[in-house]
Amino acid sequence: MSQNNPKSDPFANREAKKYANPIPSREFILETLAQQPVPRDRFQIEKILELTEPEQQEGLRRRLRAMERDGQLIRMKHGKYELTSEFEILEGIVSAHPDGFGFVLAEDGGSDLFLGPRDMKVVFHGDRVSVRVSGVDKKGRREGSLVKVIEHNTGTIVGQLERIDGTLMVLPDHKRINHHIIIDKEHTYGAQEGQMVMIELLHFPTRFHRAKGRVIQNLGEHMEPGQEIDVAIRSYDIPHEWPIMLEAEIEHLEHYVPETAKQDRKDLRELPLVTIDGEDARDFDDAVFCERDGNGWCLRVAIADVSAYVEPGTALDGEARRRGTSVYFPGRVVPMLPEILSNGLCSINPDVDRLCMVCEMQISAEGEVENYQFSEAVMRSHARLTYNQVAAMVIEGDPELCTQYAVQLPHLHELYQLYQVLAARRAERGAIDFDLVETRIVFAGDKKIEKISPVIRNDAHKMIEECMLAANVSAADFLLKHKIATLYRNHIGPSEVKLNALKEFISPLGLTLGGGEKPQAKDFSRLLNEIKHRPDFPVLQTVMLRSQSQAMYESHNEGHFGLAFDAYAHFTSPIRRYPDLLVHRAIKHLIRGKKSASYRYDDEQMAELGLHCSTTERRADDATRDATAWLKCEYMLDKVGESFEGLISSVTGFGLFVELDDIHVEGLVHITALHDDYYQFDSIKHRMTGEHSGKVYRLGDKVLVKVAAVSLDERKIDFTIEALKKQATKRKKKNRRKRRWTK
Repeated sequence: MSQNNPKSDPFANREAKKYANPIPSREFILETLAQQPVPRDRFQIEKILELTEPEQQEGLRRRLRAMERDGQLIRMKHGKYELTSEFEILEGIVSAHPDGFGFVLAEDGGSDLFLGPRDMKVVFHGDRVSVRVSGVDKKGRREGSLVKVIEHNTGTIVGQLERIDGTLMVLPDHKRINHHIIIDKEHTYGAQEGQMVMIELLHFPTRFHRAKGRVIQNLGEHMEPGQEIDVAIRSYDIPHEWPIMLEAEIEHLEHYVPETAKQDRKDLRELPLVTIDGEDARDFDDAVFCERDGNGWCLRVAIADVSAYVEPGTALDGEARRRGTSVYFPGRVVPMLPEILSNGLCSINPDVDRLCMVCEMQISAEGEVENYQFSEAVMRSHARLTYNQVAAMVIEGDPELCTQYAVQLPHLHELYQLYQVLAARRAERGAIDFDLVETRIVFAGDKKIEKISPVIRNDAHKMIEECMLAANVSAADFLLKHKIATLYRNHIGPSEVKLNALKEFISPLGLTLGGGEKPQAKDFSRLLNEIKHRPDFPVLQTVMLRSQSQAMYESHNEGHFGLAFDAYAHFTSPIRRYPDLLVHRAIKHLIRGKKSASYRYDDEQMAELGLHCSTTERRADDATRDATAWLKCEYMLDKVGESFEGLISSVTGFGLFVELDDIHVEGLVHITALHDDYYQFDSIKHRMTGEHSGKVYRLGDKVLVKVAAVSLDERKIDFTIEALKKQATKRKKKNRRKRRWTK
């Protein structure tokens, strides 16, 4: 077979025009390999194609590598090539693990694929890749092998500049980035060894070479106070600077609403709407007003009309979309919208005119929303109230506050009565209500943590929450009826694997989860009520919580499992969430009398936006979690050697996580620190058991621990066990047989 014979290679002429010393075309190579009974290596392919000249052989080597890179061929072990058509090829996003391996989150909705350390050397966390399904591991998980990187997600990295074996490198702060990035001397930007820097990637890693980059910003000395949030912002690629085009676009905006913008809107300025938020709130999304309507109530929820200012196709909209959400760090916010909008024009500040979208609901005495109506309006907030103030008035009857807000008080009492009915309806519906403790970091003047305190939710918090839920459900119902492209907030029930693990855990305790193979929210709620007075309630609640899936933004409706709603959407926070802004646009399109078919978005676009918004939400969560972990480590630095009581919050194969009482800081008792025995890990029962002593460390056990070490670099606090406060469980032979039977 001669590669110069046009009859042999239909594309020989094309190749001859392109190259001085042509070799067989890609198409012909693929056809040739398809005819082979077994895979062939490069040297065997040379013989089959009759390539004898060194230039041709080198050309073939490069072409085969290019075909491998482009996903046309797969190079197997021992250098043999296979056609990709022989394998299942999938695309997805890389989720890296700090220990060097990773997973590909398949875009086809199938199970994730394990990606080994060898393949992870050439990809970053968040990269979009194609992989072939190479097998199944012992745990039944699909394994993948990298075909090619479709799109790199990482352009900049934050880390510490260090010299390793004579080479300057940046060690990424992001724990999911396991690459050391080489920095040439001329690309240091004046940064010194040991300093934190932000770098731009110049070359991505290959199987044979490390990634290279250049320093573009010096962030200062390693781990200096106040640096934690700046590092998190850059490590997680949180957009935090406003583009020049956007600045130019909003420079004409004033701090007041122009009269022209108020035209053709319902005038609600005389209606005594009020905002109810936390003491430190700066952007006010919502205002409420409630009054009697026959045997029920009329509830109005007014939401800032962000869509009046953020129009599709503008630089402002592009940046809001890119950010996806405001990011709330301890003591600092990275907003989705510029301050003139988030804290100004769009914020429902008291005693100023504001544009709003209003959801007016007629709610029965039984707490059912019987009717609703959406409208564009202009309003004026009559008071800026806090949760504590409202609780003091309507529950405790604080005389001073009741006098100060005498005009608003009757409406607040109606709102509270409505809340009680809605709460009862929520319980009847079977919504899951986990009793979780949120914490707040309080700073001193020097950016040091003064204390970490729990956030106390009173009935005023819950009252506003129920109002927002009612508006969100009404929005979802409205959009669903009109079949318009939008985003729903979907929350599906637990997976079969997580459900079975939960049942296996609670069964030996004499507990059952109702609902058979597909339990509903009410079944979880019923179990929560059954166990709430048990001493092991914190343990059981934690296991139940971990069985739940993560809520997502999607273009199709699947309902909200946890809240027990058939349809749910986010409508009430457009200042800080892009999905809410999209919902507003869809509602406004409809109430202006336009058809769903003429809407600027379609379902495919919404699906892409849903994935993006879900990703930005997770990114914000990861960044805030990382910054908070750093701050907590910083707080514990001067407490090394001190002892604290705590609760075992998680049991893993490598140790016990313990959350300290009162200060709400979590640390690890590594399994190597359990010196008194060899401990076996039981993932189903969430416990460690000593082989010889029978001592058990179980999720929810009270322990006394000593702070052994604190690492800011690794965001890690190490504990050692001082004592097990709860009586350790002893395994007895006569009981062992019984447990096997009952399991």
